[in-house]
Amino acid sequence: MEALQRDDRATVTVGSREVEQAREVDAFLSGRKAAVTVDLGADRRHTLPSELAELVLTLVELVGRGSTVTVGSIPTEITTTVAAGMLRMSRPSLMKLVRAEEIPSHKVGSHTRLYTRDVLAFRRRQLESQSAAFDELRALEEEWGVVD
Repeated sequence: MEALQRDDRATVTVGSREVEQAREVDAFLSGRKAAVTVDLGADRRHTLPSELAELVLTLVELVGRGSTVTVGSIPTEITTTVAAGMLRMSRPSLMKLVRAEEIPSHKVGSHTRLYTRDVLAFRRRQLESQSAAFDELRALEEEWGVVD
């Protein structure tokens, strides 16, 4: 494993050995809840909080699948411009959703702000709706015998 640090960003490259180890750990833990404990020897142990343990185990799973993983932090509160970017839509389109109260928002002075959790929840609902529509379309194609 190699790490390249630049400013506040780091790129970590994993090799085939780490990928195989991640696969083995993921297979062993499959479907189980697990605690993550760091053991530094000499009675120096620390069990990670459940949220952080879940993050570590998710990273192990993704590395085991050979996925490219990007880790970053997102602020709790975001501007409408950032939210529009996250939702892959224009800011005016986002503001229509805000005015229709489809996405909760609040004012900070004269500026509209959104909570990241609300934007991500909206995005999740949007993707679920698109997936359901696609499944419905596929079912209709099968029912009508439409073939490529």
